[in-house]
Amino acid sequence: MTEDLHTFCPDWISPPGDTIADIIEEREWTQTDLAKRLGYTTKHISLLINGKAPITEQTALKLETVLGSSASFWLTREAQYRAKLAQQDGAEEFRN
Repeated sequence: MTEDLHTFCPDWISPPGDTIADIIEEREWTQTDLAKRLGYTTKHISLLINGKAPITEQTALKLETVLGSSASFWLTREAQYRAKLAQQDGAEEFRN
């Protein structure tokens, strides 16, 4: 018997900030609350959540401490997001 396996290939990209936003919403924190806990400005948190600022190693370590997920999780999430953006940009170049 042959099984037909389908690979999950979404047509959307989710920045790591979506995960951050979900966590702070669950904790009933504002972006300002998170900014204070991480030692960043509210503007920087907004940029992180919207995928405009990358999650650096330093940021990943801070997120690990404050939100509880490992730094490795945050860095992997960031790398996957940036790779998908590059892939999407490359695909658009070929269409034009």
